[in-house]
Amino acid sequence: MFDKCKNVSELIQYHATKRPDNVAITAPRKKLFGGFKYKSITFLEANKKIDQFVLKLQALGVKPQDRVLIFVKPNLDFNLIVFALFRLGAIAIFIDPGMKREYFFKCIKEVKPDALIGISKVHLLRLFYQDIFSTIKIFITMSHLSVLNKSLYHGLKKQLGKVNIYQPKTTELAAILYTSGGTGKPKGVEYGHDIFINQTRMLKTEFSLNSFDIDIPGFPLFSLFTMAIGMNSAIPFMDAAKPAECKPEFLYQNIQDNQATFIAGSPAIWERLADYCLKNKLKIQSVKSVVMFGAPVTLSLHRKFAQILTQGTTYTPYGATECLPVTNVSGKFILSNAAQEIQNGKGVCVGPALEGVKVKIIKQSQDIIKKMSDVEELGAEEIGEIIVNSLNVTKAYFEQEEATQKAKIYDGQKVWHRMGDVGYLDKNGNLWFCGRLKHVVELKNTKLYPIQVENIFNQHPKIKRSALIKNEKEQTAALVIERNDKKEEIESMFLMDLKNIAQGHEHTKFVTEFYARKNFPVDTRHNIKIDRTRLQKDVMENK
Repeated sequence: MFDKCKNVSELIQYHATKRPDNVAITAPRKKLFGGFKYKSITFLEANKKIDQFVLKLQALGVKPQDRVLIFVKPNLDFNLIVFALFRLGAIAIFIDPGMKREYFFKCIKEVKPDALIGISKVHLLRLFYQDIFSTIKIFITMSHLSVLNKSLYHGLKKQLGKVNIYQPKTTELAAILYTSGGTGKPKGVEYGHDIFINQTRMLKTEFSLNSFDIDIPGFPLFSLFTMAIGMNSAIPFMDAAKPAECKPEFLYQNIQDNQATFIAGSPAIWERLADYCLKNKLKIQSVKSVVMFGAPVTLSLHRKFAQILTQGTTYTPYGATECLPVTNVSGKFILSNAAQEIQNGKGVCVGPALEGVKVKIIKQSQDIIKKMSDVEELGAEEIGEIIVNSLNVTKAYFEQEEATQKAKIYDGQKVWHRMGDVGYLDKNGNLWFCGRLKHVVELKNTKLYPIQVENIFNQHPKIKRSALIKNEKEQTAALVIERNDKKEEIESMFLMDLKNIAQGHEHTKFVTEFYARKNFPVDTRHNIKIDRTRLQKDVMENK
């Protein structure tokens, strides 16, 4: 299935041949008086429509290796359009529309797209910012009727004929995926077809997925993988751009109606679902795997799902857009083998490296490291910078040579990716995550690692979550707290508790300042990763 595949869209053709009547995608529509109606398409129908999209895109002027910007909401056709671009040999460009507008426009200018496929709102936006979209020659709308733009759907059903699947060269791209900008300037990660294919293979193996599994993709791009595996990707009824605002009652209904076996996305989504289920004394019997990514997952969330799932568990794979998956660990393992160490501030266990993945811990550095012979590798239990090598490591950032040099280390023909994170390998080979390298608080005589410090304080019943920051002026460590009751004050008794906690552990005793904020600023993609730079600026300017 995977070995002969050169273009990732060939996997859809494979499933259309082997299991034509299996459902490929399911989309919900809300009924007027409650509940949902669902529309589905089979792999045979999906493959045929992908071919129709290819012919239509070619008729509109899209060519192999054209860069095509995509702004399409999750629906029955989202995956099909993406696979059509892959099949045609075009380069699909994904930029998070929720990122800061300044970053958003810079990404578009940087990538210099040749074509745009988007909803009406995007086409309206380009009329006001024509210089940003100046390189685009082909404007394609998702509307069936349009005067100013070419419709993707006009005459689509008449597109008949043989489609030759593009066979990419090893140097040619399938996609450019921009990072969210949650921890700095967004970067365009270059993906080849080989990386998509290998990621699909690894996910299938790691989670024992097959054509009988049904996915609820809380993160839309994840459904590309599950569909390529041959699963039914059942789109949830939610705004994918605002995962933290999803309605858990709708998610629960989607899971039950489709008898989903595999659900994946931000912890912000599944926290809401877990709380809803516990409040209403609901169980979930069909789900085998709840896969959460985007930020560290709390012990409490693992414990919640342990009460809800009757035959499954949680999983927290570790990785990044530039290299995923890297490691994986189950909630059952965490609760049985690592919970006490996590509570004691050892970091967060993210499990062992997957088959074919190598993980090393090296001495922390902000400098460019050109080759592996310049690396100082650390031993077990020593905290340092995490680097990764596998077939899934992307080679470069688009048009960002300096960023590429900072993130990649060359080892002959191999490329190691610097994850930008700090952590350590324990004596059993499990990777422990301790935070982002740029968020480590360096004081005169010590280094404080965010996750280690925060996990200690987060056990206090008044604290929802916390963030370690540095008071640059005073050269001291401070902790910002998001309270469960949303108060922005720290009363004297609470402050005494915090000071006592700080003095109770070696790596928290240097935290001497405490602040509270009603809500933490978070990333736009997963709505869970704390924007510490913004938070630090807010706290220090408004003490």
